[in-house]
Amino acid sequence: MIRLLSLVLALFALAVIPAARADERGFLMFGGTIYVSPVGGAANRPEALVVRGEKIVFTGSLTAARAKARGLPEIDLKGAVAYPGFIDSHVHLTGVGLREMTLNLDQVTSLAQLTHALHAWDAAHPGEGPIVGRGWIETHWPEGRFPTRADLDAVVPGRVVVLERADGHAVVLNTAALQLAGIDASTLDPIGGRIERDAEGQPTGMLIDTAAGLIEKRLPQLTMETRAEALRKAVELYAARGWTTAVNMSTSADDLRALFALAADGKLPIRVDVFMIPEDSAEVLERGPYADPTGRVRVRGVKLYMDGALGSRGAALLKPYTDRPDTSGLLIAQHRPTLAILRQALKVKAQIAFHAIGDRGNRLVLDWFEEAIGDDRDAARGLYWRVEHAQILDVCDIPRFASLGIVASMQPSHAIGDLYFAPSRLGPNRLEGAYAWRSLIDRVATVVFGTDAPVEVGDPRIEFYAAVTRKDLLGRSGPDWHLEQAIPRDAALTAFTITPNKVGGGDCGVLVQSCPADITVFSGDILTIPNADILKVKPLLTVVAGRIVHDGR
Repeated sequence: MIRLLSLVLALFALAVIPAARADERGFLMFGGTIYVSPVGGAANRPEALVVRGEKIVFTGSLTAARAKARGLPEIDLKGAVAYPGFIDSHVHLTGVGLREMTLNLDQVTSLAQLTHALHAWDAAHPGEGPIVGRGWIETHWPEGRFPTRADLDAVVPGRVVVLERADGHAVVLNTAALQLAGIDASTLDPIGGRIERDAEGQPTGMLIDTAAGLIEKRLPQLTMETRAEALRKAVELYAARGWTTAVNMSTSADDLRALFALAADGKLPIRVDVFMIPEDSAEVLERGPYADPTGRVRVRGVKLYMDGALGSRGAALLKPYTDRPDTSGLLIAQHRPTLAILRQALKVKAQIAFHAIGDRGNRLVLDWFEEAIGDDRDAARGLYWRVEHAQILDVCDIPRFASLGIVASMQPSHAIGDLYFAPSRLGPNRLEGAYAWRSLIDRVATVVFGTDAPVEVGDPRIEFYAAVTRKDLLGRSGPDWHLEQAIPRDAALTAFTITPNKVGGGDCGVLVQSCPADITVFSGDILTIPNADILKVKPLLTVVAGRIVHDGR
């Protein structure tokens, strides 16, 4: 009788307090600061929010939220802080994953450390296959120069070695790799590239921009299994860091197939927007933007390159480099074929993401965009064509971003690493338009922020800190580094949330009713804590489409 009474009471409880269906995800979140938007007053910070399925269904008082969330589990933030989901607007996910699988030189601080790391990798991975690595950057090194084939030959003489610079726009080869690529004193520089040579005209081992293609095509190609593993590692790492969406640049057809497969198998924790490399862009230029069946992977458009990088002196400048007056950089894109791509993209409403770093490179992109758009400014404004990096701008070109409706897709951490060499490359006069976040925002340009990982670490805390301080991770800056270009914290959060959501075709990027439940939770409030403490907060929860994809509590 007692057991029967207990069963009746249990059934009665279920009748008056509906439980969440087994297939219905959702939760009530409370117990910390919840920013539904980067801007606003107390109404911007409700006591609680409720998620059902993939959407936010309520924000408001905890009492009202509990009435709305009957049957759903509760998440007590315990003082942590929830933000709209962070979006990395420029990343190379395959490279991020491969960085975890190959020789990672991110942390070497001298040429001696590089050669030591190379020797150790060779010893730990014996065989005849090529050694491939990336991440070195010489601007901090006491040696004060690029590595050469002689440096690499001294530790690995007979095995092919190819080590990519951190910016992804230069590689250094040993002699075995130069021979594999067929490069000698008689080899001509390719269009948009340069083979560095010594005083006798012999290759030093450094290949800049398109010259790197001479060795890339001779190296073993990634298998689909390796590519898929690299992408899986990358998206899991990104979820753990608090990113809810990654905008993947220079995506190949093989990358796209691997991303589609991960999404189909339920192994893609974050959203991925895709810009294709030109040679694999036929489908998006034929049909316009499209998505996979899950909606988790969205093909937005095409990624193009105008010039190279500043660190390897490949960025195209209007005047010669201050520290090397014999060069003004390199142009990669060609006018007529590029214009054909732009006009076709405009026709099918595909997005264009155009890499430009130097002031000449940026001016040419704006000129070519303007030429392709013609009089149809309103249509182009809604497409959100983008300049990727927009690092060095002639000040007279800054207002053109807003007038043309062009997005400045920028990476704040570039101003940390480049702090140590940009003044010598550019001289003081050109620094006024360098990494000009505040000038662009003040002129009502559309600005989105990303990381350019694996060029940079790929950490939202570092990018946010760089944007609001314009200093390196130790709090240092240079005398000509224009600290007035740092931006307010709410503007930085906007550039990681609302604006990239809009540029990506969404209408949310905030945590309000009917919006996707994409949420980033950090242990501290990056909108109020001291600058140095921004780097110390921990990513605790990442929620994508209502599902917890990372739990670091």
